[in-house]
Amino acid sequence: MQLSRAERGLQRPAGARDRQPVTAIAEPLGAETQVARPEEPERNLALDLVRVTEVAAMAAGRWVGRGDKNGGDGAAVDAMRKLIGTVSMRGVVVIGEGEKDDAPMLYNGEEVGNGEGFECDVAVDPIDGTTLMAKGMPNALAVLAVAERGTMFDPSAVFYMDKLCVGPEAADVVDITAPPAENIRRVARAKRSQVRDVTVCILERPRHDRLVAEVREAGARIHFITDGDVAGAISAAREGTGVDLLMGIGGTPEGIITACAMKCLGGGMQARLWPVDDAERQRAVDAGHDLDRVLEIDDLVRSDNVFFCATGVTDGDLLRGVRYQSGSAFTQTIVMRSKSGTIRMIDAIHQLTKLRAYSSIDFDRQR
Repeated sequence: MQLSRAERGLQRPAGARDRQPVTAIAEPLGAETQVARPEEPERNLALDLVRVTEVAAMAAGRWVGRGDKNGGDGAAVDAMRKLIGTVSMRGVVVIGEGEKDDAPMLYNGEEVGNGEGFECDVAVDPIDGTTLMAKGMPNALAVLAVAERGTMFDPSAVFYMDKLCVGPEAADVVDITAPPAENIRRVARAKRSQVRDVTVCILERPRHDRLVAEVREAGARIHFITDGDVAGAISAAREGTGVDLLMGIGGTPEGIITACAMKCLGGGMQARLWPVDDAERQRAVDAGHDLDRVLEIDDLVRSDNVFFCATGVTDGDLLRGVRYQSGSAFTQTIVMRSKSGTIRMIDAIHQLTKLRAYSSIDFDRQR
C-alpha cells in the first residue's frame, strides 16, 4: 500500500524514542539579564481626545460673537459628551461642569468613555473662556485632560487658587511664597535675560491691582488677559510666545487642567487655595485642606502619564480659532503627552456634509 506524503511524514524513524513531556519550569532570568519589553502605549487615545475637543470647538464656533455664552457653552458640552462616550477608556470626571444636581452632563463623578481600556481621571472644560467666545475675543479654547485614575487633585471645596506658572528653565527656582519681584528676578536669571525683558501674564481683575503694581515696580512688563488662564499658563511654558510667567488668582478647576498641561510641557507650577470668604474657608478645612500649604505640580496631578488636548474656538496666542468655509470647518489643536514628551499641533479640515451623514452632533445648532 502506498502512503501519502503526509502519512510518510508522520512515521517515526526506526529506533526513535518517544519524547518526554516538558515538566520543568525554566528559572527566571536575573534582574541583570532580563530583557526589557517596551510598555504598550495607548496609541489611539491622543487622537481620540483630539476628536473630542474638535467637535466641542466646532459646536461652539457657531456661537462666537453672538453674545450668548450659555448657548455656546451648552452646544460645546453636548457635543463633547456625545463623542467622549466613544473613546476607549474608563474615565471618571474629576473636573467637570459642576455637581450632578447642577449639571446634566459632564458632571463631577460621571463615568465617561466606552468602558474599555485606560482607567483614568478626566478634566473637561468644553469652553475655557465662555465670555471670550460670546464676545468674539481671543483665546477661547475647548479643553480636555486625562491622567491615571486617582491622581488628580479634587479642589471642589474651594473655587479659586493663587497660581504661579513658568517654563522648564525656571521650574526649580520660583517660590509662590516669595514677593513677585523676587520671582521675576529669578526667572530673568534662569532665562539669562534682564528683568525689563520679562513679561508676566496676569488675569485682569480688581483683585490683582496690588500684584500689577508690584510687577510694574519691579520693572517687568505685563500681558493682560481678560479670561482663560489655561492658555496664558501654556504661553508661559512655551518658547517664543513673549510670555515668561503667569501669576495671580484664577479658578481651581482651570488650575488642575493647567497642571496637566505643565506636566506635558515640563514647566513648573505652584498654587495655594484661595477661599473667597469664611464659609468657603470652613468648607475647605472640613474637606481636609491645609490652606497654608503650597501645592506643587505633583500635588495637583500625581501621574506621569498625562494627556492634554485643546482646540481653538477663537483665534489666540496659542491656537487659531474655528473657521467655516463652503461646507467645511478648519480647526487647530494642540495635543500633548507627558510620558513621551510629544507635543503635536494638528490642523484639520472637516467636511461638515460628510460628518452630518454619520454623526449625531449638530454642528449648525443655533437659537
